[in-house]
Amino acid sequence: MSWSTHPASFLVLASTFPAQLGDGTPSFVRDLAVGMAPEAHVRLLVPAVPGGAPTDDSDGIHVRRYRFFWRRWEDVAHGALLENVRSRPSRLLQVPPLMVAQAIAVRRAIRERRPDVIHAHWIIPQGIVARLVAPRIPLVVTTLGGDLYALRDPLSRALKRSVLRHAAAVTVMNEDMRTIAISLGANPATTWVMPMGAQVAQFAAAAAARTTRPPEPPVRLLAVGRLVEKKGFHLLLEALRGLDTADASWHLTVVGDGPARAALEAQAQGLPVTFVGQLTREALTRADAEADVAVFPSVRAASGDQDGLPVALLEAMASGCAVVVSDLPGLDEAVQDDVSGLMVPSGDVDALREALRRLVTDADARARLGAAAAERAARYDVAVVARNYLTLLDAVALRDVAVTGN
Repeated sequence: MSWSTHPASFLVLASTFPAQLGDGTPSFVRDLAVGMAPEAHVRLLVPAVPGGAPTDDSDGIHVRRYRFFWRRWEDVAHGALLENVRSRPSRLLQVPPLMVAQAIAVRRAIRERRPDVIHAHWIIPQGIVARLVAPRIPLVVTTLGGDLYALRDPLSRALKRSVLRHAAAVTVMNEDMRTIAISLGANPATTWVMPMGAQVAQFAAAAAARTTRPPEPPVRLLAVGRLVEKKGFHLLLEALRGLDTADASWHLTVVGDGPARAALEAQAQGLPVTFVGQLTREALTRADAEADVAVFPSVRAASGDQDGLPVALLEAMASGCAVVVSDLPGLDEAVQDDVSGLMVPSGDVDALREALRRLVTDADARARLGAAAAERAARYDVAVVARNYLTLLDAVALRDVAVTGN
């Protein structure tokens, strides 16, 4: 891949990244990079994961995966890093060598072609590595929520504070996260709410290609996300357990995998619920297109972790699903209650059950809310988001970051 000084060159650091395109791993980092690629040189450094090639040049970006552990056990970055460590604490042993390997890879990338900007997804560990290894290169930090909401011990807070104070710009998923980032030292003038984008056009096109959703039962419910505490799927199953189906039948499909799967499957015994595991993007697109209602009952986990703004929610909205969401920050900014979805207090099983009852029994409400959700999702299309991030990173490269505020 040829490199030049113009247009700008960006070095992107991330820990969650698909091994192969469309394999089901969240791909918002890749999608954003591809969206910026026509106007910039974009190089990504990500940890090795099972099935991932050492390098990949496609869609205008260059991806390099660095090795950091014995191949047999090298899996801490396969999915969500923090959740992987929580589900198996022994994986914590992989984190220090991952950070060392990342630091070496960053140094090598800087020697090969000094980037104009480093874009670190997640404060920990990527922001820390960039702060230590390349303190003179402008740093943009994007936090998706897990590292900001959780990791509240004194050492983690000190590390986050150091990174955020050093950053030329910080982006977050919602206003609540912006407040927290600023309290940790981020500059209010250069800290903005800039959620990740979704493949809105792709999901909308798949939904449009289908015939009108038939009104016949069962009503198809969908829950998408990693099977961990913060997704609130245990509360969804509790709500469905008490849902009176005398007026209409329903079926829930749960998409995703994770440490809570066995417990959730046990809880769902006797209910019309199917767990299909992690789906490829193509399969997920079909699942969203076929669903009537998508449910995102997110909660604040015991660790403090919570969703910022799930891309899966935006994809479901783009597909024209009526959505039910918790009133957590970020979700409540994407969904207008009783306009583009139904919002319920986080953790309130009775309110969740009532919202589900309403949508299961009212086809007109499903159609109205689904149409409004699809319209609202357009503002989160990855093409729109990529243009916003390109403007920000270009401004940082030119040391003119103040012009990008929104």
